[in-house]
Amino acid sequence: MGKEKQIKIHNKSDRPDNVVMKEQDIICQCEEIEEELPRFLKGFFAYLRGNVLPMTRLAYLYDIRFFCHYLVEETALTEAEHPQELTIRDFNRLRATDVNDFIDYCRRYQVETDSGITIYENNNKTLARKKSSVSVMFKQLYRDELMDKNITDGFDPIRVPKASEREIKALQDDEVMIMLDAVSTGSHLTKKERQFWEKTKKRDKAILLLFLTYGLRLSELQQLNVSSFNFSRGEFTIYRKRGKESKMPLNQSVMSVVSQYIEEERADSKTLTEEHQDALFLSLQGKRMTERQIRELVKKYTSIGLSTSRDAGYSPHKLRATAATSLIGRGNSIYDVQALLDHEQVTTTQLYAAHKMNVKRDLVKDMEWELERTGKKD
Repeated sequence: MGKEKQIKIHNKSDRPDNVVMKEQDIICQCEEIEEELPRFLKGFFAYLRGNVLPMTRLAYLYDIRFFCHYLVEETALTEAEHPQELTIRDFNRLRATDVNDFIDYCRRYQVETDSGITIYENNNKTLARKKSSVSVMFKQLYRDELMDKNITDGFDPIRVPKASEREIKALQDDEVMIMLDAVSTGSHLTKKERQFWEKTKKRDKAILLLFLTYGLRLSELQQLNVSSFNFSRGEFTIYRKRGKESKMPLNQSVMSVVSQYIEEERADSKTLTEEHQDALFLSLQGKRMTERQIRELVKKYTSIGLSTSRDAGYSPHKLRATAATSLIGRGNSIYDVQALLDHEQVTTTQLYAAHKMNVKRDLVKDMEWELERTGKKD
């Protein structure tokens, strides 16, 4: 077997190498999935390349691959034994009811392997995404004149709550303070967790403060570099969706914790491999932290703030919601908050403005029936 070829970047753009490399990794995943799918979908693949972001393209392809496996393995709609063998004739025989059966199948299904059986259950939001992926594919095949008719009009609607109907999950200010106290002092950590905390407490605190202050997306924080920060100018650079560069001002709290982490705890760049020398947040192995590692870190500390189990801790996206609700709760303009958080539509930011964190608590605080009964109410 030959050695795996090393990928090198010849980067003439303003974006750092790690951001370019991450996007390339996603593109490579997309291309690998495309190789598993029928060739007649090449027009659909071209449509995705030119019209959606790499992560959205990857999500669509995952769904289409799952749909093709479903046709081959779970139905009698084709004689193909592998997704690659599906033909446009197979697709032209499909009707809207067949796709509706697929969406219904996706509600709850099981996958059997040598090690056991895994049961998957999806909510309406996930079902709606799968339906959207399949709809886009069929519409593109119809535009390319490969399908005799557009069958998407017959797809069953899926009821997904509007954004305004969903309850926003975010930490309250007192829960944020409990969480920050835990990362500062090691309180509420298990004995094993404290052993790791002793080595990473400055890193962990810097991560939490960046999420809480700027409402960063997980991918934006994970891709931060040491060179992203210009302390003399009091700013740092992040790369948003669509590769957009954004300068963020540093406040005193963030400047202090990030500089302390770099100077006092982070490994010397000279001891790291070239790939990770500029990475801001490092694992104990001296490598750039993965999104999964950051997600688990956030769940751990938020669970302390929430006084719940580690598994019930919040995701980084809920710290983004915490930043939004806290900023608006302090009287900031929703348009300013929209700009800070990079919301495409101000209506997204308005959801946080409508969310009053303590409204339910305020409503019930004077309805202490049991305390009144026992005479214990002040």
